[in-house]
Amino acid sequence: MNHPRIAFIGAGNMAASLIGGLRAQGMPATQICASDPGAEQRARIASELGIELHADNAQAAKGADLIVLAVKPQVMKAVCLDLAPHLQANQLIVSIAAGISCASLNAWLGSVALVRCMPNTPALVRQGVSGLFANPQVTASQREQAETLLNAVGMTLWLDDEAQIDAVTAVSGSGPAYFFLLMEAMTAAGVKLGLPANVAAQLSVQTALGAARMAASGEVDAGELRRRVTSPKGTTEAAINTFQAGGFEALVENALNAAAKRSVELAHELGN
Repeated sequence: MNHPRIAFIGAGNMAASLIGGLRAQGMPATQICASDPGAEQRARIASELGIELHADNAQAAKGADLIVLAVKPQVMKAVCLDLAPHLQANQLIVSIAAGISCASLNAWLGSVALVRCMPNTPALVRQGVSGLFANPQVTASQREQAETLLNAVGMTLWLDDEAQIDAVTAVSGSGPAYFFLLMEAMTAAGVKLGLPANVAAQLSVQTALGAARMAASGEVDAGELRRRVTSPKGTTEAAINTFQAGGFEALVENALNAAAKRSVELAHELGN
């Protein structure tokens, strides 16, 4: 099987997760390299994942079919401007940085085949979901390469419009924190109801996991699952009525709108 050569610019947690996922799927370590400014980080990733590490970004990118930009958004412009003179024809660029538009990346890198991706932190345990958008220069085979890369840590969904990245950011990019907040609140409420803290936490986490697995089965949608567990005049109905009396749905909508708005703002701030 022919594997593309992949270079990661930045070897932080998300890059390490992607590399680990690719290795678990059978990609040879010789087909993957990375660069990182930290000597300790380079040594750790080389030891854990068996790949080649570089201090120099251009050295890592040399000869790669696919280059993954996995650096912090705040340093992306400087990294891209430094890397641009060293890029070769037909290389695919995949950016996993939040808030950096294709227009900004193309301004810094030149006219390149580019896939912009919005992953989320469950990718660290290979349960992520990523929204992907490809610019017109990306070929069908390069789309497959990008999809294979992100499928190594979860599910991928292609977007028709780059503007949808802001909605993906609001729903799934920031989404894990919403569920963590709910688990925190349920745990705290359970303690006030008399449960030991560790018991309340385990109940909250396992309930979230079980509910997610039921929803992910795809047999019925979340609304129907909720209705099935909500018996008339029962305990669940009492709780759901309290949520809705407090404007739960409107609060969620407002929260996601705020996240999407901030995503748009960041694109302007970081893209200059």
